[in-house]
This record gives sequence, structure tokens and C-alpha cells, in this order.
Amino acid sequence: MKPQANADPQKIVAPAAWLAVTATAATILLLASLHVLSPEFNPSWRVISEYALGHYGWVLSLMFLSWGISSWALAIAIRSEVQTRAGRVGLWFLVVAGFGEAMASVFDVTHEVGHGIAGLLGVLGFPVAALLLSVALGRCGAWRNVRKALFWLANLSWISVVLLIVTLVIMTMQMVRANGGHLPQHAPKSLPPGVLGLDGWADRLIVLSNCAWVFVAGWQAIKVRRYRLSD
Repeated sequence: MKPQANADPQKIVAPAAWLAVTATAATILLLASLHVLSPEFNPSWRVISEYALGHYGWVLSLMFLSWGISSWALAIAIRSEVQTRAGRVGLWFLVVAGFGEAMASVFDVTHEVGHGIAGLLGVLGFPVAALLLSVALGRCGAWRNVRKALFWLANLSWISVVLLIVTLVIMTMQMVRANGGHLPQHAPKSLPPGVLGLDGWADRLIVLSNCAWVFVAGWQAIKVRRYRLSD
């Protein structure tokens, strides 16, 4: 994925950046709509993928697809800005993360293997991409005004993954204790007393932090391209 110096920015970069920004906004709106459409899933401890078990799984599929498109579009929009080898590696991780995000739209939580692979690619791939690209873009003068925001959001992306793992482990241990040493076969309608459920919020923080990073990077790509075209 090498920069294409001969590519026309007006035909490639600007539309791709706008697509990244638009798809990111759509991802957030679709996720928000699921909270309204499927209120039976408590957002504090039911992860996003579980919306596939409700009546609006198609909305969830659209959300994951939109999420993947936003990552792919951003990779196209910023590739001419990335000059370092580490940055180019970051671009490939962004493409892989987008593949995982979009893959989840086809393989929902009922497809354990496929959904698991999608989660590994998307959830673990994006923080690596965000960190590498934040460093690469931060070295460009035109990106210095958003350097801190990109770094902060990139760090939040991996912190949210750690929080998800920690909260899942804590809830699992407490659930086992509350159920006499074993996990229930099906998710209960409510958590037993003494069980702390925060993994749902951590899961949503992953989506929000990732989308925020893409939005900031995409919007800056639009501004940078406008500035250069005006010279």
C-alpha cells in the first residue's frame, strides 16, 4: 500500500475522506438506534454483538459493515500522507481491522468461529493501526494540530480493549460464584446480586474510541486537501 503521488486528490482523497467521516457517523447512529430498538439488552453488561439475538440483527449488520467501510475509506484517504515504513504497516493493519469489522456483519455471534476471527482482526488490529498511524501522521506538519487528539484516541482504543477483558473476567468470576460454581447456559435477564456488569460499556467504548479516531483523521484529511488545493 504505497503512496500514489500521481493520484488526483480531488478524485480519490477527498471522496474517500468524506466516505470515512460519513460511514463513521452512520456507525454511531446505527449503534445508538439499537439501544432504542432493543432495550431488552442492558448496555451495561450485554455486548454489542448480542443485538444479533434480537429482532433487529440487520441493523447490527449494517453497523458493522459501515464500521468496516469507514476504516477502508480512511486507509485510501491518508495513504499519500504516510511516508514511513511503520506508517505503511499501520495502513495494512487498518485495512485488516476494517476486514474484521465488516466480517462481523456476515458472521454474527451465532457463528462462533467466524465472529471470533472477526473480533480478533477488528478489535485487536485497530489499536495497532491507530498507534502506528498517529506517529506517522504526527510527523507531517499539516497534521500537527490534531497530533495530540490522534494519540489520545489511539491510546483510548487499546485501553478500552484492556477494560473489556478485565470487566469480562471479573463478571465471569462473580457469575460463577453466584451460580454455585458454574456459568449459566444462557444469559440471564438480569444479573444476580453481587455481580458487577461493566463489560457492555467497555465494549461500546471500543466502538466509540475507534470511530472517533477515524472521524478526526478523516476530517483532518479533508481540511489538509482543501488547504493544498487552495495554494
